[in-house]
Amino acid sequence: MIFFKKTILLKSMCSCCIVFRKKEKRCCIVFLLMEFIFPSKATKPPRYKCGTTKICPENHFAFKMASGAANVVGPKICVEDNVLMSGVKNNVGRGINIALVNGKTGSMVDTKFFDMWGGDVAPLIDFLKTIKDGTIVLMATYDDGATKLNEESRKLISELGSTSITNLGFRDNWVFCGGKGIKTKSPFEQHIKNNKDTNKYEGWPEVVEMEGCIPQKLD
Repeated sequence: MIFFKKTILLKSMCSCCIVFRKKEKRCCIVFLLMEFIFPSKATKPPRYKCGTTKICPENHFAFKMASGAANVVGPKICVEDNVLMSGVKNNVGRGINIALVNGKTGSMVDTKFFDMWGGDVAPLIDFLKTIKDGTIVLMATYDDGATKLNEESRKLISELGSTSITNLGFRDNWVFCGGKGIKTKSPFEQHIKNNKDTNKYEGWPEVVEMEGCIPQKLD
């Protein structure tokens, strides 16, 4: 009802601007006020799962993720409108943060983080080896996710579809979405190098974000 009344008012104001040229400025001001008070449905951007900018096609899972910001704000991973990891959920930490998702249902399987500065790479390697075929794997760095990585751990992540893992360095920001059993390199990966000349924060690059639609495993 409000939208209908507003439409009539806007049409009246448009007529006013046409007939009474001297009042055109006043009409435009009123028009803007009406838009502010009663915004039309057409001006409201639609909300998609995880706050992505577009709707995913059938048989795809929507996801959005972000790396950590320096060593202050933790990463965030969202799939199908479910936040799997974030600072608010208190399940993220320094290093590499990993969320596992069932490739058929889109439901969460597990979440873990591995400290790649003060921790040991062995638990990460053991965890990567337990991932089952058909599992969607999402990874995001926080603070430093590379110092303790070795050749074996990088190879295991590369086999999930990552290209940038071989070049991931100290305090780089990186987000990645791949899968166990993937036959090609994943198109879902963003990487920003730690560079003192271009860093947004003192000692760290800017946050890297990524969103997309993951194909559902149907077989």
